[in-house]
Amino acid sequence: MPKEIFELIKEEEKESKSDPQEADLYETDRILEKSGVDVWHWNDPIINSHQKKAWPKIKEKTYLAVYHLDSQKMVPLADRDMPDLEIPENSRLALGFSDIPYLKEVTWDGRYVDIYTVDLQTGAKKNILTRLGSRASLSPDGGFVLYYKEKNWHLFDAKTGTARSLTAELDVPFFDEEDDHPSEPPAHGLGAWLEDGSAVLIYDKYDIWKIPTGRGNAINLTGGTGRKTGLTFRIVRLDPEEKSIKRGQKLLLSAYHNQQKYTAFYTADASKAGVEKKLEEKKTFQFLTAAKKADAILFTRESYDEFPNVWASGLDFASPCKLSDANPQIKDYAWGTSELVAWQSLDGVPLEGVLIRPGNNVPGKRYPVLVYFYERMSDRLLRFNEVKINHRPCFPFYAGSGYAVFLPDIIYETGRPGLSAFKCLIPGVQKLIEMGVADPKAIALHGHSWGGYETAYLITQTNMFRAAIAGAAVSNMTSAYSGIRWESGLARQFQYERDQSRIGRSLWENRSPFIENSAVFFADRIQTPLLLMFGDEDGAVPWEQGIELYLAMRRLGKDCVFLQYRGEGHHPQKYANKLDYSLKMKQYLDHYLRGEPAPDWISRGVPYRGK
Repeated sequence: MPKEIFELIKEEEKESKSDPQEADLYETDRILEKSGVDVWHWNDPIINSHQKKAWPKIKEKTYLAVYHLDSQKMVPLADRDMPDLEIPENSRLALGFSDIPYLKEVTWDGRYVDIYTVDLQTGAKKNILTRLGSRASLSPDGGFVLYYKEKNWHLFDAKTGTARSLTAELDVPFFDEEDDHPSEPPAHGLGAWLEDGSAVLIYDKYDIWKIPTGRGNAINLTGGTGRKTGLTFRIVRLDPEEKSIKRGQKLLLSAYHNQQKYTAFYTADASKAGVEKKLEEKKTFQFLTAAKKADAILFTRESYDEFPNVWASGLDFASPCKLSDANPQIKDYAWGTSELVAWQSLDGVPLEGVLIRPGNNVPGKRYPVLVYFYERMSDRLLRFNEVKINHRPCFPFYAGSGYAVFLPDIIYETGRPGLSAFKCLIPGVQKLIEMGVADPKAIALHGHSWGGYETAYLITQTNMFRAAIAGAAVSNMTSAYSGIRWESGLARQFQYERDQSRIGRSLWENRSPFIENSAVFFADRIQTPLLLMFGDEDGAVPWEQGIELYLAMRRLGKDCVFLQYRGEGHHPQKYANKLDYSLKMKQYLDHYLRGEPAPDWISRGVPYRGK
């Protein structure tokens, strides 16, 4: 029988003011209550637009409390200053989180939290960590707090109040060495706690480590097989409600081959080093679910030209059974084939990308090429592409229409996101020309959002491309920097200083890269016809960014068509708009890459006639 009950409590709401009486109609305060002003104060912890978006949650915010049945006493655990809690499985301590001191910094620097231990009996709080850039995890017995900071995992002992590094002395990195954002690189992740808190399983890039919380040495649970073979092992959660694992528990592992891009299933024992291969093919496998009372799981198997059908198997994978056969008609279409292409950036860094050859490919024949990119794309080598219309081209459709499609990887240098894309993508396209695949006079760029930004920037730096399509593209970092992501209400500054845009400094600390990486300042160099697309209710990228580039190119007499989808957000959602954009995308590419006649919307435009 439980000894306590956890409850959610809510702060008492202020009484709403009654309707004004006739005598109140001339009172200034009563009149001003109906004014339409919003006050944006420089020292607000959260900017006004974010407050508005968060208000429904703020208004209904509840705080965890515990009711002790033996003493019949209610003990508050969380409050305004420390609003979030993690309750352990078997412990008298909980873990508290507070981002309150750092709310203002979310605008430009990301999220931080202070960490507390909270006594479930008394509600007493003890601050153990400040300004942590990631969440912490409490051991199931409540004895230890695991946290990641400064590229290593650390352990706080709740009994002694001391902390030590778990990974600093190990000879492999536990942070993501490939992360190229201007902020602390993230960890590869926490695998699981042992249920008694005696050890924790932690990931490096390839392997899984079992590290004791007390005395003893760390064990590479996967035996170093991952690093030796290029496989990335991760624990598959058979039971999503299971918060920890038992000593000696048999583990199902997924394994991703970083060079060949396929996945596999392995097993391991939580009490000793070593792995056993169970299922491995040049395919992508994804776990779906496991039976609660039987040795059976469901998973999917897919590749570029194989739909992800559902399979069933026991955990020995002795005889997997295919349960579904969706989309068998694929074999009747010129779907194309995918392969991995390798080259070096202009700085000599090895890179990869996916080449999708046309259906009915003729060896030695050169084809028009559509380059679609974002950041890293090579892991799509063995992924099935659904045939659907949206903001991006359907790769099998273009392959079946006689196009080659290229999905290159891009890596970044802080302060030079545009130049980084140039250094990676241009030699990749040149590689396709050298391979005899690409017709050098019929290559187009296509990107959306971040890829749209890169597309707009690249055509200011090269005339290699016959045409370009940029959806939801930032064209002016100086104006976008202090814009608002209206969907969330967040300011955009953090994206440039710490996140995807990778500038690494504020506009006033280092103004030059904001200008140097913005297409609008170099629009006079553009020789490539450009198709721009925006929804005029885009909640991620201000659609005025499209207007800025369109007007710049218009003023300069450059070939540019701007598609404005009314009432649409960051991606078109209405079927008619998705279909329209997909058709226009194909018409645009067919005209510029294959010489087909231009429809009126390309050659003459479409005058406004009322809507």
